[in-house]
Amino acid sequence: MDWKEKIKDLAEKCLTDPAHFMVDVVVSKHKPMKFTLIVDGDHGVTIDDCAAISRNLNNALENLVEDHYTIEVTTPGLDHPLATHRQYVKNTGRQMKIHLTDKKIIHGVLRDVATEKIIIDEEVKAGLPTGKAGKKTEIKPREIPFTEIEKAFVTVSFK
Repeated sequence: MDWKEKIKDLAEKCLTDPAHFMVDVVVSKHKPMKFTLIVDGDHGVTIDDCAAISRNLNNALENLVEDHYTIEVTTPGLDHPLATHRQYVKNTGRQMKIHLTDKKIIHGVLRDVATEKIIIDEEVKAGLPTGKAGKKTEIKPREIPFTEIEKAFVTVSFK
């Protein structure tokens, strides 16, 4: 049985708030089995939300899993790349670090999310008359198709 898909299907049914959505499911191969659900929400996810999802999934698994298991419900941290279109929409207006498939890294503010691309206000070093990059930063809008994004992270500045 493909536990990851089965758990993901059951977990999505356990999300009682339509503002919540599944990001990923991780199933450990070791005994006892551990199911880790990574859940996000359009307006955040509280610890009470995580507990309710865990209880609902546990009830759904009662007659399905014979062995001992644990359930962990968590939210994606800053070290977790954005994985769904809905996460990009949720983070519109936030500072981003985007790794492109051509190995370039872009920094800027996520301004808009379309079906197949994002628009980011990219921070670009202003050019000097000599052709070298200067110290001043300019903001330039840039469209990036999802197919060119390897991974993207929300960044936080503590300035």
